[in-house]
Amino acid sequence: MKKRFLMICGIIFSLFVLPAVAMAQDGEAVLDSGNTAWMIVATILVMFMTIPGLALFYGGLVRQKNLLSVVMQCFVLAGVITLLWFAFGYSWVFGTGLKDSALGFFIGGFDKAFLHGIGLNTLNPLGGNIPETLFALFQCMFAIITPALIIGAFAERVKFSGYLLFIVLWSILVYNPMAHWVWGGGWLQELGAIDFAGGTVVHINAGISALVMAVLIGKRRGYRPDRPTTPHNVTFVFLGAGFLWLGWFGFNAGSGLAADGLAANAFLVTHIATATAVVVWMAIDWIRNLKPTTVGASTAAVAGLVAITPAAGSVDIMGAMAIGACSSFVCFFMVAVVKEKLGYDDSLDAFGVHGMGGIIGSILTGVFATQLITGEGGAQGALSGDWHQLWVQIIATVATIAYSTILTTVLFFIVDKTIGVRVSPRVEEEGLDIYEHGELPYN
Repeated sequence: MKKRFLMICGIIFSLFVLPAVAMAQDGEAVLDSGNTAWMIVATILVMFMTIPGLALFYGGLVRQKNLLSVVMQCFVLAGVITLLWFAFGYSWVFGTGLKDSALGFFIGGFDKAFLHGIGLNTLNPLGGNIPETLFALFQCMFAIITPALIIGAFAERVKFSGYLLFIVLWSILVYNPMAHWVWGGGWLQELGAIDFAGGTVVHINAGISALVMAVLIGKRRGYRPDRPTTPHNVTFVFLGAGFLWLGWFGFNAGSGLAADGLAANAFLVTHIATATAVVVWMAIDWIRNLKPTTVGASTAAVAGLVAITPAAGSVDIMGAMAIGACSSFVCFFMVAVVKEKLGYDDSLDAFGVHGMGGIIGSILTGVFATQLITGEGGAQGALSGDWHQLWVQIIATVATIAYSTILTTVLFFIVDKTIGVRVSPRVEEEGLDIYEHGELPYN
């Protein structure tokens, strides 16, 4: 019986499996079910980062009277940004219709608007042998979480209507062009900038915009830099940070678009950098403030996750440890020292953690990138003797800072002069939850 069973299996293999393999070898791309399954999971994980991860993290840091306003600001993006993304955002970033025109410098085109021409069996042209519809959805999750990060800078003092208009304009005019430049065949990608999963596009972009918004909108009533606002629910902060840490594995490891060694390395260095950042921040906190805090450790985890994001596809564990440690030192200094000295009210440290963490990660990618990970002939950093990549990373970082600063400033004044951005003093004093949404978080 055993011999007959093996014979039948051999016949089936020769009749069905071998022809399929031969077709693939002849150059016809076929869907990779393993990569597709992994990318579905990665997409879910990235969605999990915003809802509930970031919503809980930010929600726990604000005062109780403003919890639902932050949760709602995160939640609504899943609806608004999704519609914008599939209407034209995906096409603007990854389309090719305007490649040879002057407008093509900023956007890809309208050829993929509403996923035009993308069918059930259309494979992603950027690799992975996964459905392009899945790739579009995966990238949609990046488009959702990026503007959500900015919320941390102006929490507790922004009108919901003004917030919505600003975020819509920002996503269209800031996020989409930046993503096209770095990932969609734009000038920064052609220059050779490395941004594996969003150091420039997501974190520097959002972090710099957060700082601009914090400065332009002004401080919260009664804000004192030397007396930080006490988080109303530290357990929410811890849960949010934990969900972000978990979801970030999809964010980084999924950006290789395949279930392979590169994804495994991105998974590994993401965890290593984050663990290093937590330990270093805790040590600094312990030495400086005499107690290691849960909020500090949670913030450290996010700083490490941010910093390793652009480098996850090009560094080994030694580079990851160095990036994680540097992110903790720099972000702690920005949050605990610089913000107090300069007096700006970055409510939840969106700039101090995401902006500065992204800058550190982007630049250090040009230091620690190694061909051990990128492969023979791949990019390598200054530590390997190649200084070119470091200069490319600096150019990409400076370009992102400049573009985000200018466009965010313009968009702020447009929204502020039309429907307004800041709530009235009475609303700010009594809480945005009841005035803006007619609800309270607890009975």
